[in-house]
Amino acid sequence: MAAGTVVVTGASTGIGAATCRRLAGLGFDVLAGVRRDEDAELVESWSGRIRAVRLDVTDPRDVAALAEGVASAPVPLAALVNNAGTAVVGPVEALTVEDWREQLEVNVLGQVAVTRALLPLLIERRGRVVMMSSVAGRVAGPLFGPYAASKFAIEALTDVLRQEVAPHGVSVVAVEPGAIATPIWERGRVAGDRRWDGVDPAVEKRYARLVEAVRRLADQAAREGLPPEAVAEVVGRALTAPRPRTRYLVGKDAVAQAWLGRVLPDRALDALVRRSLLGG
Repeated sequence: MAAGTVVVTGASTGIGAATCRRLAGLGFDVLAGVRRDEDAELVESWSGRIRAVRLDVTDPRDVAALAEGVASAPVPLAALVNNAGTAVVGPVEALTVEDWREQLEVNVLGQVAVTRALLPLLIERRGRVVMMSSVAGRVAGPLFGPYAASKFAIEALTDVLRQEVAPHGVSVVAVEPGAIATPIWERGRVAGDRRWDGVDPAVEKRYARLVEAVRRLADQAAREGLPPEAVAEVVGRALTAPRPRTRYLVGKDAVAQAWLGRVLPDRALDALVRRSLLGG
């Protein structure tokens, strides 16, 4: 596709930051959505092609202001990268309905809000939409209920939107990373620790071994996961390929997990997950 403006949500760190830099390097003008004013200067220092815009995807005023700004921008909109996200971690029994609402507000409803706001411009320009999903949108694991639910929803949204707007020349792509070394792991762990406040000690004890196993897994992902630049490179391909794929798995672990989820019966997959986390 021809270069133009690309909106990237959740742009201040991790995959979003790497994506902004990658797209600027490919010749796109990037509108980088950040929630905090102090992040704007840092984001704009990466390239003269990157401009920061205040964007909390759960705030209708921010979303409306973004749409107005994009509509009046000198360089027409070429694509939207829906990257903003958070990770709520914990057992279903311990998490509150508010925890689930927080997860879905950011990871699902926020993406819907931004997409709806920019879709008329994307249709006008026959642009592209990249949805940042996860292999967790194909295979769900214990303690990642809210996060996996949000990514399963993103997978469904990707399919529905792709079918609806393909006749109008808009391509919609899901990018599905595995373990990536980004701050979301540490933020999820710290928030997860806080979520135990006020939980019945019996409930905490019931899941203690599982929680510790998942913490070790998250620590390993933070140390050994692919760099966010690997995902950014795939986003770049999705926006520049003459005919992009509908889905891109990123990382050998993502490919393996997706394959196992496809070929193994549910109980066999459950047993494999249990052994990998708890042994025995």
